[in-house]
Amino acid sequence: MLTDFLSQLIEADNACLLAINGWHAPWADTFMYAFSGKVVWVPLYASLLYVIGRNLRWQVAVGCAVAIALTIVLADQIGASLIRPIAERLRPSNLDNPISEMVHIVNGYRSGRYGFPSCHAANTFGLAFFVFYLFRNRLLSTFIFGWAVVTCYSRAYLGVHYPGDLLAGTIVGLIGAWLIYRLFVKVSGYKRVEHVTHVYAPIWVGLLTIAGMLVYAGIRILL
Repeated sequence: MLTDFLSQLIEADNACLLAINGWHAPWADTFMYAFSGKVVWVPLYASLLYVIGRNLRWQVAVGCAVAIALTIVLADQIGASLIRPIAERLRPSNLDNPISEMVHIVNGYRSGRYGFPSCHAANTFGLAFFVFYLFRNRLLSTFIFGWAVVTCYSRAYLGVHYPGDLLAGTIVGLIGAWLIYRLFVKVSGYKRVEHVTHVYAPIWVGLLTIAGMLVYAGIRILL
């Protein structure tokens, strides 16, 4: 019974991956590849730190920045160093995986060997959940969770993660963010800010970054 259930889950995961990865277009290849990057989001991270610095006392702000870094490191290492060596689930893009023959590869990008759970999902959702716990601001939370969702979608689009990898990574990020946030509150004595100022900064920075990616994708098509 359990074996049949797991087989059905794997089949559904494969089908979902191929459906996401199977829809592709030249502009989307460029956009999703860029969206999946890390360096391109440095301005967003900087703007989040700016909001933290503007709304918290500097001692608490420094502790918060350290807590966010710990959240990302914890989520990343639980996935990469603890779970992946045990699960050893090949990425769909890996040439040793039979499904790789049906996967659309963008710019020759196949990433590493194993992909369960997704560290991209763990990191982005770890950050998103921490920001949600920290400010409980509807606009900022909506944007940051939307950003995390599209990041996860881009990983499936690129064929380097199954949706199941992304879901597992999201859960790892949630757990990591909750644990580190509780520790941060206990150590710093942080009291939630009722009125968050400059909250639009990361939203506008993120939207402008996305707009830049879309423009870049359009230019690539024309060239």
